[in-house]
Amino acid sequence: MTKHYIRPLLLLSIGAILSLHPLKSEQFCFRVYLNDKGNAAYSVDRPEDFLSNEAIERRNRKGIPIDESDMPIALEHLDALASLGAKPVVASKWLATVVVECEDSTIANNLQSLPIVDSVRCVWKGNRYTPPATDRDTATLIPEDKPQENIYGYAETQIKMLNGIRLHKKGYRGQGVKVAVIDAGFTNADRMAVFKHMNLAGTHNVVYPGESVFCDDDHGTKVLSCLAANAPGIMVGTAPDASYLLIKSEDNRSEYPIEEDYWTAAVEFADSAGVSVISSSLGYFVFDEKEFNYLPSMLDGQTAFVSRAADKAAGKGILLLVSSGNEGGGEWEKLTFPADAKRVLTVGSVTQGKDKSVFSSIGPAAGGRIKPDIMAMGTNCTVTDSSGSIRYANGTSFSTPIAAGLAVCLWQALPELDNHAIADLIKRSSSQYNQPDGQLGYGIPNFYKALKMQRP
Repeated sequence: MTKHYIRPLLLLSIGAILSLHPLKSEQFCFRVYLNDKGNAAYSVDRPEDFLSNEAIERRNRKGIPIDESDMPIALEHLDALASLGAKPVVASKWLATVVVECEDSTIANNLQSLPIVDSVRCVWKGNRYTPPATDRDTATLIPEDKPQENIYGYAETQIKMLNGIRLHKKGYRGQGVKVAVIDAGFTNADRMAVFKHMNLAGTHNVVYPGESVFCDDDHGTKVLSCLAANAPGIMVGTAPDASYLLIKSEDNRSEYPIEEDYWTAAVEFADSAGVSVISSSLGYFVFDEKEFNYLPSMLDGQTAFVSRAADKAAGKGILLLVSSGNEGGGEWEKLTFPADAKRVLTVGSVTQGKDKSVFSSIGPAAGGRIKPDIMAMGTNCTVTDSSGSIRYANGTSFSTPIAAGLAVCLWQALPELDNHAIADLIKRSSSQYNQPDGQLGYGIPNFYKALKMQRP
């Protein structure tokens, strides 16, 4: 099974933290929940001070008000935390949290005493790692595969299953739509022939600010190929003409709740940069220390930190597609977080024969709410790996971008709709819309049918 990144967080008391982490040589990260953001320096009347023009235009176009949640955390709050020896690492303006790093775990008690602080929770411990500077080869990676007669190459089946080829033939290939891909890394994507014509809007490394996203892990490279590959006869993705913002949010060395903070920061960055669609093949439910693990009863869309952030993103007008998880054949079996978020499109996996993939996580979410929402091909998917050549892979990590790309094309065709209307249209076009269940959700969408339902 393809690696699918999954983790969670059961919050501990400060006393429990101190007993868990007695070694002085270790460093610690704490999530600090603030009482307020102290936004005296910002005003919703001047959104250009904290949002890009694209983000402002998206809100205005869709009638979404700019409110206090859009404003950053005040610098004086960050300075107050730093004055106690707690270095800010990453923050969430939507959820009013700051993750700080320190060498002494007892600093958590001092943080708790600040009047601006509501509570403090441990989210990471270990030894900090700085990625070494490396000289990377810049030679273009050419696919070794024999070109096929059809334009989509080896990826034709996975696009045809969703009736995406007819959507493309209508001229909708994602042009003019800005997409963020949030993943673990995009090794060699900057030197691969299949991405030669990709419209790269930018990159951002949340885990190691300022460092390249084109190394460390090729999971994102494979995911990106499902969307943006554009090598006729070899592989064409589902939205080859869209523009892409590539964001690394995973620390591949360990599994701690801080990765939920990284993911949230990535989503907020994407929002501020003005993206319309986010594709994320990351999920969380277990961590390196079982005290942090989630429980199935928490799949309610509002308990997990990362699920709350995902729902916030949808409220900002972003169409967010997330993978359901690869736990269908395991003890957990259920969705991973944030796949339980109410306003995201959760994507599961089917085989080429349209049966549920054994590994695909199942729903429903708490209360019987239908999840996953839709399905796409995730068994024996065509991807391009860091060598630049075609490979076959399994996972909801790949069914998600396959569906996301066609959602991009559909929105290009129907720009008058908002993200919720597009998501609803996709579900209504799906194979078992009238009889959804916790295995396949609403079923396999027909993206050309979705277009015709709106424009007969």
